[in-house]
Amino acid sequence: MIDAPFLVIALVIGAFVLLSIFFHFVPFFLWISAKVSGVHISLVQLFLMRIRNVPPNIIVPSLIEAHKAGLSNITRDNLEAHYMTGGHVQRVVHALVSASKANIDLSFEKATAIDLAGRDVFEAVQTSVNPKVIDTPPVAAVAKNGIQLIAKARVTVRANIHQLVGGAGEDTILARVGEGIVSSIGSAVSHEEVLENPDSISKLVLKKGLDAGTAYEILSIDIADIDVGKNIGATLQIDQANADKNIAQAKAEERRAMAVATEQEMIAKAQEARAEVIQAEAEVPKALAQALRDGNMGFMDYYRLENLKGDTAMRENISKLTKNDLGSLIK
Repeated sequence: MIDAPFLVIALVIGAFVLLSIFFHFVPFFLWISAKVSGVHISLVQLFLMRIRNVPPNIIVPSLIEAHKAGLSNITRDNLEAHYMTGGHVQRVVHALVSASKANIDLSFEKATAIDLAGRDVFEAVQTSVNPKVIDTPPVAAVAKNGIQLIAKARVTVRANIHQLVGGAGEDTILARVGEGIVSSIGSAVSHEEVLENPDSISKLVLKKGLDAGTAYEILSIDIADIDVGKNIGATLQIDQANADKNIAQAKAEERRAMAVATEQEMIAKAQEARAEVIQAEAEVPKALAQALRDGNMGFMDYYRLENLKGDTAMRENISKLTKNDLGSLIK
């Protein structure tokens, strides 16, 4: 026999489990909330949502929000289809409600396409109503006189709803604005001209239509700050002068090396010639001896030759004497 208290507890637990399963597959309270809000949806449809793995707690509140905002063209099937394709249902409904209140022409199909393209459609609608300010990073450019300027700009943009699908984003805007700033400063004759009229940069950049093909419309470009950087022209001239100096030093070193090589070659030739002379002088005594033996030269001839050599050596020594040496010899 089963005890009565145990049976009661088992029945209570079973009833609780059955009710939990029932309310999970049939969200009764969501159905009541929809009925009270004027949204026509049946319990069977809510049950079928669970079967299709579509959360009713996302679809029903979105339907209630759209109904209260007067968006009668949004249906349950549309929201379910968008959810099953990986879209953000609540974000799309928020965007449609905001666009309706701000008198922005945005259809459900366009909103879902923007959402599926990976963009935040609700943020885009907000940016259309309240323009966003984008601060550019510091952009360095050089004027014609060689002075570098570093500029920072603030770009006020408004989302272009019709260009959100396939249009370029903020990075493209920043890149184009930076390019325009570089072009404007680079075309200035001097940096003082830019510092005196910074609005000339904004006017020139705006004329280029940098927002073409992007998801934003540029409303204004304001130069927030301009700083003077390096004297690039002077730096380049110094670098060029150093390069020319190095080239000249290299050429001078080459010429010096060539001169040293030529000098060493001449010294080597002179030493070779001196060796030949010494060798020739060494042959003279042999020739004299041979001439004496052969009778081609007499003793008196040899004696006169020796006297001639002595006189020549004496004259050479006298020519090397200084005035002081000559004075001492005379005394």
